[in-house]
Amino acid sequence: MKCMPQAKCSTGLILFPAFDWCISPTHPEREERLLYTKDQLIEEGLEDIENIQFFNPELADYRDIDRVHLCVPSAQNLLTDSHLISAGGAIRAARAVMEKDVEKSFAIVRPPGHHAMQTVFGDRGFCVVNIEAVMVEYIRKHYGVKKIAIIDTDCHHGDGTQDIFYNDPDTLFVSLHQDGRTLYPGSGFLGEKGGPAASGYTINLPLPPNTSEEGFDTVMERVILPMLEEFKPELIINSAGQDNHYTDPLTNMNFTAQGYARLNRLLSPDICVLEGGYSIEGALPYTNLGIILAMAGMDTSHVKEPDYYPGKFRQSSEVNRHIETICDQAMQLFRNRTGTATGKTAERTVMDRKRIFYDTAGFMVDETKIYHLCPECPGYTEIEASGNNTDLRAFCVPFNGCRSCQTRARDHFQRAPGGTSRRMVVLQDRIDDIYEVK
Repeated sequence: MKCMPQAKCSTGLILFPAFDWCISPTHPEREERLLYTKDQLIEEGLEDIENIQFFNPELADYRDIDRVHLCVPSAQNLLTDSHLISAGGAIRAARAVMEKDVEKSFAIVRPPGHHAMQTVFGDRGFCVVNIEAVMVEYIRKHYGVKKIAIIDTDCHHGDGTQDIFYNDPDTLFVSLHQDGRTLYPGSGFLGEKGGPAASGYTINLPLPPNTSEEGFDTVMERVILPMLEEFKPELIINSAGQDNHYTDPLTNMNFTAQGYARLNRLLSPDICVLEGGYSIEGALPYTNLGIILAMAGMDTSHVKEPDYYPGKFRQSSEVNRHIETICDQAMQLFRNRTGTATGKTAERTVMDRKRIFYDTAGFMVDETKIYHLCPECPGYTEIEASGNNTDLRAFCVPFNGCRSCQTRARDHFQRAPGGTSRRMVVLQDRIDDIYEVK
Protein backbone atom coordinates (compact mmCIF):
# COMPACT_ATOMS: atom_id res chain seq x y z
CA MET A 1 0.00 0.00 0.00
CA LYS A 2 1.39 3.39 -1.02
CA CYS A 3 2.13 5.73 1.89
CA MET A 4 0.45 9.09 1.34
CA PRO A 5 2.42 12.28 2.07
CA GLN A 6 1.52 14.16 5.22
CA ALA A 7 1.65 17.85 6.03
CA LYS A 8 3.72 18.62 9.12
CA CYS A 9 1.47 21.60 9.86
CA SER A 10 -2.28 21.10 9.41
CA THR A 11 -3.42 23.54 6.74
CA GLY A 12 -6.86 24.59 5.54
CA LEU A 13 -7.60 25.80 2.02
CA ILE A 14 -10.61 27.79 0.83
CA LEU A 15 -10.87 28.07 -2.95
CA PHE A 16 -13.37 30.43 -4.60
CA PRO A 17 -12.76 31.39 -8.27
CA ALA A 18 -15.93 33.58 -8.45
CA PHE A 19 -17.25 32.18 -11.74
CA ASP A 20 -19.99 34.80 -12.04
CA TRP A 21 -17.98 37.99 -11.44
CA CYS A 22 -15.42 39.94 -13.46
CA ILE A 23 -14.90 43.54 -14.46
CA SER A 24 -14.87 42.40 -18.09
CA PRO A 25 -14.29 39.02 -19.82
CA THR A 26 -10.71 39.96 -20.77
CA HIS A 27 -9.82 41.92 -17.61
CA PRO A 28 -6.74 40.68 -15.68
CA GLU A 29 -8.95 40.16 -12.61
CA ARG A 30 -11.18 37.34 -13.91
CA GLU A 31 -12.09 33.78 -12.98
CA GLU A 32 -9.24 32.16 -14.96
CA ARG A 33 -6.87 33.60 -12.34
CA LEU A 34 -7.72 30.69 -10.06
CA LEU A 35 -8.83 27.97 -12.46
CA TYR A 36 -5.25 27.13 -13.46
CA THR A 37 -4.31 27.11 -9.78
CA LYS A 38 -7.17 24.71 -9.05
CA ASP A 39 -5.96 22.37 -11.80
CA GLN A 40 -2.39 22.53 -10.47
CA LEU A 41 -3.46 21.69 -6.92
CA ILE A 42 -5.47 18.71 -8.14
CA GLU A 43 -2.61 17.55 -10.37
CA GLU A 44 -0.20 17.73 -7.42
CA GLY A 45 -2.60 15.61 -5.35
CA LEU A 46 -3.15 18.12 -2.55
CA GLU A 47 -6.62 16.74 -1.91
CA ASP A 48 -5.00 13.44 -0.89
CA ILE A 49 -2.37 14.85 1.46
CA GLU A 50 -3.09 14.09 5.09
CA ASN A 51 -3.50 17.23 7.23
CA ILE A 52 -4.48 19.43 4.27
CA GLN A 53 -8.22 20.15 4.36
CA PHE A 54 -10.42 21.95 1.88
CA PHE A 55 -13.23 24.08 3.33
CA ASN A 56 -16.14 25.68 1.54
CA PRO A 57 -16.36 29.48 1.74
CA GLU A 58 -19.31 31.03 3.49
CA LEU A 59 -21.32 34.18 2.90
CA ALA A 60 -20.23 37.24 4.84
CA ASP A 61 -23.06 39.14 6.49
CA TYR A 62 -23.63 42.80 5.71
CA ARG A 63 -22.93 43.46 9.38
CA ASP A 64 -19.41 42.09 8.82
CA ILE A 65 -18.95 44.63 6.02
CA ASP A 66 -20.44 47.56 7.94
CA ARG A 67 -18.17 46.83 10.91
CA VAL A 68 -15.26 47.93 8.68
CA HIS A 69 -16.57 50.02 5.78
CA LEU A 70 -18.69 53.09 5.25
CA CYS A 71 -20.32 52.09 1.96
CA VAL A 72 -22.02 54.82 -0.07
CA PRO A 73 -24.97 54.52 -0.45
CA SER A 74 -24.88 51.05 1.24
CA ALA A 75 -23.10 47.71 1.19
CA GLN A 76 -26.25 46.16 -0.26
CA ASN A 77 -26.08 48.57 -3.17
CA LEU A 78 -22.36 48.14 -3.94
CA LEU A 79 -21.59 44.45 -3.34
CA THR A 80 -22.41 41.34 -5.34
CA ASP A 81 -22.73 37.84 -3.89
CA SER A 82 -19.20 37.15 -5.13
CA HIS A 83 -17.85 39.95 -2.95
CA LEU A 84 -19.71 38.56 0.06
CA ILE A 85 -18.40 35.05 -0.63
CA SER A 86 -14.83 36.30 -1.08
CA ALA A 87 -15.03 38.08 2.29
CA GLY A 88 -16.77 35.03 3.70
CA GLY A 89 -13.94 32.85 2.41
CA ALA A 90 -11.46 34.93 4.42
CA ILE A 91 -13.73 34.65 7.46
CA ARG A 92 -13.94 30.87 6.98
CA ALA A 93 -10.14 30.70 6.86
CA ALA A 94 -10.01 32.60 10.14
CA ARG A 95 -12.60 30.40 11.81
CA ALA A 96 -10.70 27.27 10.79
CA VAL A 97 -7.62 28.57 12.64
CA MET A 98 -9.36 30.18 15.61
CA GLU A 99 -11.46 27.06 16.28
CA LYS A 100 -8.36 24.85 15.88
CA ASP A 101 -9.63 22.81 12.95
CA VAL A 102 -6.20 23.51 11.42
CA GLU A 103 -3.04 25.33 12.45
CA LYS A 104 -2.86 27.54 9.35
CA SER A 105 -5.17 28.46 6.50
CA PHE A 106 -5.10 30.08 3.06
CA ALA A 107 -8.12 31.78 1.48
CA ILE A 108 -7.47 31.51 -2.27
CA VAL A 109 -10.39 33.71 -3.25
CA ARG A 110 -11.37 36.56 -5.51
CA PRO A 111 -12.35 39.38 -5.92
CA PRO A 112 -9.39 40.87 -4.01
CA GLY A 113 -9.71 43.69 -1.50
CA HIS A 114 -6.63 45.54 -0.26
CA HIS A 115 -7.34 48.76 -2.22
CA ALA A 116 -10.78 49.16 -0.59
CA MET A 117 -10.55 51.93 2.01
CA GLN A 118 -12.75 52.64 5.01
CA THR A 119 -15.04 54.79 2.86
CA VAL A 120 -16.25 52.94 -0.24
CA PHE A 121 -17.94 54.79 -3.09
CA GLY A 122 -17.32 52.07 -5.68
CA ASP A 123 -14.61 49.89 -7.25
CA ARG A 124 -10.97 50.97 -7.16
CA GLY A 125 -7.94 48.86 -7.99
CA PHE A 126 -10.25 45.87 -8.69
CA CYS A 127 -11.46 46.09 -5.05
CA VAL A 128 -14.75 47.00 -3.40
CA VAL A 129 -14.61 45.28 0.00
CA ASN A 130 -11.39 44.82 1.98
CA ILE A 131 -11.59 41.12 2.75
CA GLU A 132 -8.57 41.09 5.12
CA ALA A 133 -9.93 43.98 7.16
CA VAL A 134 -13.37 42.38 7.35
CA MET A 135 -11.69 39.18 8.55
CA VAL A 136 -9.55 41.01 11.13
CA GLU A 137 -12.51 42.79 12.71
CA TYR A 138 -14.52 39.55 12.64
CA ILE A 139 -11.71 37.86 14.58
CA ARG A 140 -11.61 40.68 17.09
CA LYS A 141 -15.37 40.71 17.54
CA HIS A 142 -15.87 36.97 17.88
CA TYR A 143 -12.60 35.74 19.40
CA GLY A 144 -11.28 38.71 21.39
CA VAL A 145 -7.89 38.86 19.65
CA LYS A 146 -6.26 42.26 19.99
CA LYS A 147 -2.73 42.50 18.53
CA ILE A 148 -2.56 41.55 14.85
CA ALA A 149 0.16 41.96 12.24
CA ILE A 150 -0.78 42.27 8.57
CA ILE A 151 2.10 41.78 6.14
CA ASP A 152 1.07 42.80 2.63
CA THR A 153 3.32 41.23 0.00
CA ASP A 154 1.31 42.34 -3.03
CA CYS A 155 3.32 44.29 -5.60
CA HIS A 156 0.87 47.19 -5.31
CA HIS A 157 0.75 49.22 -2.11
CA GLY A 158 -2.07 48.09 0.18
CA ASP A 159 -3.47 51.59 0.50
CA GLY A 160 -6.94 50.46 1.56
CA THR A 161 -5.70 48.28 4.42
CA GLN A 162 -3.35 51.05 5.47
CA ASP A 163 -6.23 53.53 5.54
CA ILE A 164 -8.47 51.30 7.66
CA PHE A 165 -5.84 50.60 10.35
CA TYR A 166 -3.84 53.83 10.09
CA ASN A 167 -4.60 55.03 13.63
CA ASP A 168 -4.66 51.61 15.34
CA PRO A 169 -1.61 50.81 17.50
CA ASP A 170 -2.85 47.23 17.93
CA THR A 171 -2.42 46.55 14.20
CA LEU A 172 1.07 46.44 12.75
CA PHE A 173 0.63 46.95 9.00
CA VAL A 174 3.67 46.37 6.79
CA SER A 175 3.47 46.70 3.01
CA LEU A 176 6.36 45.71 0.73
CA HIS A 177 5.62 46.76 -2.82
CA GLN A 178 6.98 48.26 -6.00
CA ASP A 179 7.79 51.94 -5.52
CA GLY A 180 4.61 54.00 -5.91
CA ARG A 181 6.37 56.42 -8.25
CA THR A 182 6.35 53.61 -10.83
CA LEU A 183 3.08 51.76 -10.14
CA TYR A 184 -0.57 52.14 -9.08
CA PRO A 185 -1.82 53.44 -6.67
CA GLY A 186 1.07 55.88 -6.39
CA SER A 187 1.36 55.70 -2.60
CA GLY A 188 3.13 53.68 0.07
CA PHE A 189 6.13 55.82 0.96
CA LEU A 190 8.14 55.78 4.16
CA GLY A 191 6.54 59.00 5.40
CA GLU A 192 3.15 57.26 5.57
CA LYS A 193 3.85 55.90 9.04
CA GLY A 194 0.50 55.91 10.86
CA GLY A 195 -1.96 58.28 12.48
CA PRO A 196 -1.39 60.44 15.57
CA ALA A 197 -2.16 57.56 17.96
CA ALA A 198 -0.23 54.94 15.98
CA SER A 199 2.86 56.56 14.50
CA GLY A 200 5.31 53.83 13.47
CA TYR A 201 2.72 51.06 13.31
CA THR A 202 2.32 51.52 9.56
CA ILE A 203 5.54 50.61 7.76
CA ASN A 204 5.95 50.94 4.00
CA LEU A 205 8.81 49.41 2.06
CA PRO A 206 8.77 50.86 -1.49
CA LEU A 207 11.11 48.59 -3.46
CA PRO A 208 12.68 49.59 -6.77
CA PRO A 209 11.50 47.94 -10.00
CA ASN A 210 13.35 44.70 -10.83
CA THR A 211 13.82 43.75 -7.18
CA SER A 212 14.58 40.02 -7.06
CA GLU A 213 14.57 37.29 -4.41
CA GLU A 214 17.69 38.80 -2.88
CA GLY A 215 15.87 42.05 -2.15
CA PHE A 216 12.85 40.36 -0.63
CA ASP A 217 15.11 38.20 1.54
CA THR A 218 16.87 41.34 2.78
CA VAL A 219 13.56 42.98 3.71
CA MET A 220 12.36 39.87 5.53
CA GLU A 221 15.53 39.40 7.53
CA ARG A 222 16.35 43.03 8.32
CA VAL A 223 12.87 44.51 8.81
CA ILE A 224 9.85 42.23 8.95
CA LEU A 225 11.13 39.43 11.18
CA PRO A 226 12.70 41.81 13.75
CA MET A 227 9.48 43.88 13.83
CA LEU A 228 7.35 40.81 14.42
CA GLU A 229 9.70 39.63 17.16
CA GLU A 230 9.34 42.96 18.94
CA PHE A 231 5.62 43.57 18.27
CA LYS A 232 4.65 40.01 19.33
CA PRO A 233 1.30 39.78 17.53
CA GLU A 234 -1.28 37.21 18.53
CA LEU A 235 -1.88 36.53 14.83
CA ILE A 236 0.13 37.08 11.66
CA ILE A 237 -1.83 37.60 8.45
CA ASN A 238 -0.28 37.62 5.00
CA SER A 239 -2.07 39.71 2.41
CA ALA A 240 -0.66 37.32 -0.17
CA GLY A 241 -0.53 39.13 -3.48
CA GLN A 242 1.60 37.34 -6.06
CA ASP A 243 2.10 40.00 -8.70
CA ASN A 244 5.76 40.49 -7.76
CA HIS A 245 6.40 37.52 -10.06
CA TYR A 246 8.73 38.06 -13.01
CA THR A 247 6.00 37.08 -15.51
CA ASP A 248 3.25 39.35 -14.16
CA PRO A 249 1.87 41.60 -16.93
CA LEU A 250 1.08 44.58 -14.67
CA THR A 251 4.29 44.95 -12.65
CA ASN A 252 8.08 45.12 -12.99
CA MET A 253 9.54 42.81 -10.35
CA ASN A 254 11.62 39.61 -10.47
CA PHE A 255 10.25 37.34 -7.75
CA THR A 256 9.77 33.59 -8.26
CA ALA A 257 7.76 30.67 -6.86
CA GLN A 258 10.82 29.59 -4.89
CA GLY A 259 11.02 33.09 -3.46
CA TYR A 260 7.36 33.05 -2.42
CA ALA A 261 7.81 29.67 -0.75
CA ARG A 262 10.87 30.87 1.17
CA LEU A 263 9.14 34.13 2.18
CA ASN A 264 6.20 32.16 3.54
CA ARG A 265 8.46 29.78 5.44
CA LEU A 266 10.22 32.72 7.09
CA LEU A 267 7.04 34.70 7.78
CA SER A 268 5.07 31.66 9.01
CA PRO A 269 1.67 33.41 8.84
CA ASP A 270 -1.36 31.99 10.61
CA ILE A 271 -3.66 33.03 7.76
CA CYS A 272 -2.96 33.92 4.14
CA VAL A 273 -5.48 35.71 1.95
CA LEU A 274 -4.90 35.96 -1.80
CA GLU A 275 -4.71 39.44 -3.27
CA GLY A 276 -3.27 40.27 -6.70
CA GLY A 277 -1.36 38.18 -9.22
CA TYR A 278 -2.26 38.29 -12.90
CA SER A 279 0.14 35.90 -14.62
CA ILE A 280 -2.59 33.30 -14.84
CA GLU A 281 -0.57 30.44 -16.30
CA GLY A 282 3.05 31.46 -15.77
CA ALA A 283 2.95 32.29 -12.06
CA LEU A 284 -0.17 31.60 -10.00
CA PRO A 285 -0.23 27.79 -10.25
CA TYR A 286 3.38 27.68 -9.02
CA THR A 287 3.32 30.52 -6.49
CA ASN A 288 0.10 29.35 -4.83
CA LEU A 289 1.45 25.80 -4.64
CA GLY A 290 4.73 27.01 -3.14
CA ILE A 291 2.91 29.04 -0.49
CA ILE A 292 0.61 26.14 0.42
CA LEU A 293 3.44 23.61 0.76
CA ALA A 294 5.51 26.07 2.80
CA MET A 295 2.54 26.67 5.13
CA ALA A 296 2.11 22.92 5.49
CA GLY A 297 5.79 22.42 6.31
CA MET A 298 6.41 20.32 3.23
CA ASP A 299 9.20 20.20 0.66
CA THR A 300 9.02 23.05 -1.87
CA SER A 301 12.24 22.39 -3.78
CA HIS A 302 10.36 20.99 -6.80
CA VAL A 303 8.02 23.99 -7.18
CA LYS A 304 9.57 25.77 -10.13
CA GLU A 305 8.39 27.54 -13.23
CA PRO A 306 9.34 25.81 -16.50
CA ASP A 307 11.96 28.48 -17.27
CA TYR A 308 13.27 28.84 -13.69
CA TYR A 309 16.91 28.46 -12.82
CA PRO A 310 18.81 29.80 -9.80
CA GLY A 311 20.51 33.07 -10.43
CA LYS A 312 18.32 34.04 -13.36
CA PHE A 313 17.77 37.49 -11.88
CA ARG A 314 20.63 39.34 -10.25
CA GLN A 315 20.27 42.66 -8.46
CA SER A 316 22.76 45.41 -9.09
CA SER A 317 24.84 46.73 -6.22
CA GLU A 318 22.93 50.01 -6.58
CA VAL A 319 19.59 48.26 -6.00
CA ASN A 320 21.09 46.40 -3.04
CA ARG A 321 22.24 49.65 -1.41
CA HIS A 322 18.88 51.32 -2.07
CA ILE A 323 16.96 48.47 -0.40
CA GLU A 324 19.35 48.46 2.57
CA THR A 325 18.74 52.19 3.05
CA ILE A 326 14.97 51.66 2.96
CA CYS A 327 15.32 48.89 5.56
CA ASP A 328 17.35 51.11 7.90
CA GLN A 329 14.86 53.98 7.62
CA ALA A 330 11.88 51.66 8.18
CA MET A 331 13.41 50.18 11.33
CA GLN A 332 14.07 53.68 12.65
CA LEU A 333 10.41 54.60 12.15
CA PHE A 334 9.31 51.44 13.96
CA ARG A 335 11.67 51.98 16.88
CA ASN A 336 10.31 55.51 17.32
CA ARG A 337 6.67 54.37 17.29
CA THR A 338 4.06 55.69 19.71
CA GLY A 339 1.08 53.83 21.17
CA THR A 340 -1.33 56.66 22.05
CA ALA A 341 -1.51 60.41 21.67
CA THR A 342 -0.69 60.83 25.38
CA GLY A 343 2.01 63.44 25.80
CA LYS A 344 2.84 63.35 22.10
CA THR A 345 0.87 66.37 20.99
CA ALA A 346 -0.84 69.35 22.58
CA GLU A 347 -3.57 69.22 19.96
CA ARG A 348 -6.92 67.61 20.69
CA THR A 349 -7.66 66.94 17.04
CA VAL A 350 -5.52 66.18 14.00
CA MET A 351 -6.88 66.63 10.49
CA ASP A 352 -5.87 64.62 7.41
CA ARG A 353 -7.12 65.44 3.90
CA LYS A 354 -6.76 63.41 0.72
CA ARG A 355 -8.26 62.82 -2.71
CA ILE A 356 -9.16 59.22 -3.61
CA PHE A 357 -9.36 58.20 -7.26
CA TYR A 358 -11.84 55.48 -8.23
CA ASP A 359 -10.08 54.28 -11.35
CA THR A 360 -12.75 51.84 -12.61
CA ALA A 361 -15.54 54.42 -12.79
CA GLY A 362 -13.24 57.43 -13.16
CA PHE A 363 -14.36 59.77 -10.38
CA MET A 364 -12.68 61.46 -7.40
CA VAL A 365 -13.67 61.56 -3.75
CA ASP A 366 -12.48 64.33 -1.43
CA GLU A 367 -12.10 63.06 2.11
CA THR A 368 -11.21 64.65 5.45
CA LYS A 369 -10.48 62.60 8.55
CA ILE A 370 -10.49 64.34 11.89
CA TYR A 371 -8.80 62.30 14.61
CA HIS A 372 -10.26 63.20 18.01
CA LEU A 373 -7.38 62.33 20.34
CA CYS A 374 -7.59 60.75 23.76
CA PRO A 375 -4.97 60.03 26.45
CA GLU A 376 -6.61 56.66 27.22
CA CYS A 377 -7.16 55.17 23.75
CA PRO A 378 -6.62 55.87 20.03
CA GLY A 379 -9.64 58.20 20.12
CA TYR A 380 -12.48 58.30 17.64
CA THR A 381 -12.52 59.51 14.05
CA GLU A 382 -14.84 61.90 12.27
CA ILE A 383 -14.97 61.51 8.49
CA GLU A 384 -16.36 63.83 5.86
CA ALA A 385 -16.26 62.64 2.26
CA SER A 386 -17.81 63.90 -0.94
CA GLY A 387 -17.94 62.31 -4.38
CA ASN A 388 -20.12 60.70 -7.03
CA ASN A 389 -23.02 63.04 -6.10
CA THR A 390 -23.13 61.92 -2.46
CA ASP A 391 -21.80 63.40 0.79
CA LEU A 392 -20.87 61.34 3.83
CA ARG A 393 -20.34 62.32 7.44
CA ALA A 394 -19.40 59.55 9.84
CA PHE A 395 -18.34 59.10 13.45
CA CYS A 396 -16.22 55.97 13.97
CA VAL A 397 -15.32 54.34 17.29
CA PRO A 398 -12.49 51.76 17.12
CA PHE A 399 -12.67 48.37 18.84
CA ASN A 400 -9.99 49.54 21.31
CA GLY A 401 -11.66 52.87 22.07
CA CYS A 402 -12.64 53.89 25.59
CA ARG A 403 -16.17 54.49 26.82
CA SER A 404 -15.61 58.23 27.05
CA CYS A 405 -14.72 58.43 23.34
CA GLN A 406 -17.65 56.18 22.51
CA THR A 407 -20.01 58.57 24.32
CA ARG A 408 -18.49 61.63 22.62
CA ALA A 409 -18.82 60.07 19.18
CA ARG A 410 -22.45 59.12 19.82
CA ASP A 411 -23.23 62.63 21.07
CA HIS A 412 -21.73 64.19 17.94
CA PHE A 413 -23.67 61.76 15.76
CA GLN A 414 -26.95 62.59 17.48
CA ARG A 415 -26.36 66.34 17.19
CA ALA A 416 -25.41 66.18 13.50
CA PRO A 417 -28.14 67.27 11.05
CA GLY A 418 -30.09 64.34 9.64
CA GLY A 419 -29.25 62.77 6.32
CA THR A 420 -30.96 63.30 2.98
CA SER A 421 -31.13 61.36 -0.27
CA ARG A 422 -27.69 62.75 -1.15
CA ARG A 423 -26.18 63.01 2.33
CA MET A 424 -25.44 60.13 4.70
CA VAL A 425 -24.76 60.52 8.42
CA VAL A 426 -23.38 57.36 10.04
CA LEU A 427 -22.33 56.07 13.46
CA GLN A 428 -19.91 53.15 13.23
CA ASP A 429 -19.20 51.79 16.71
CA ARG A 430 -16.96 48.71 16.82
CA ILE A 431 -17.13 48.45 20.62
CA ASP A 432 -20.85 47.63 20.66
CA ASP A 433 -20.98 46.52 17.00
CA ILE A 434 -23.38 49.29 15.93
CA TYR A 435 -23.83 50.69 12.43
CA GLU A 436 -26.54 53.35 12.37
CA VAL A 437 -27.53 55.63 9.49
CA LYS A 438 -29.77 58.68 9.81
